[in-house]
Amino acid sequence: MFAEAARTLLQAIGKECTARGSFTRDEMADAVRTLRAAVQRAEAPPVEDEVDEYGKKKEPVVALGQRAWPLIDMLERTGAGGQKANIVWQAPSDF
Repeated sequence: MFAEAARTLLQAIGKECTARGSFTRDEMADAVRTLRAAVQRAEAPPVEDEVDEYGKKKEPVVALGQRAWPLIDMLERTGAGGQKANIVWQAPSDF
């Protein structure tokens, strides 16, 4: 995941954007609820064929839901695992 997207998602959950971090199984259900609520608040209807000031078609914006879905899925699947199910990340630096 790109640092900017990870930062947005982790901040929505209340996690620090440190080079090393984890979600314990006990944190996962709350994290999923929080992310789903953030996605719902951020939902906006898609804008069709929007153009810039030069008449060129603008690139579509990647919505929060598109960025959040893989993390939500991972949290739900891992949370359904055993007591030792955790998610751990390590990045080259804080982000």
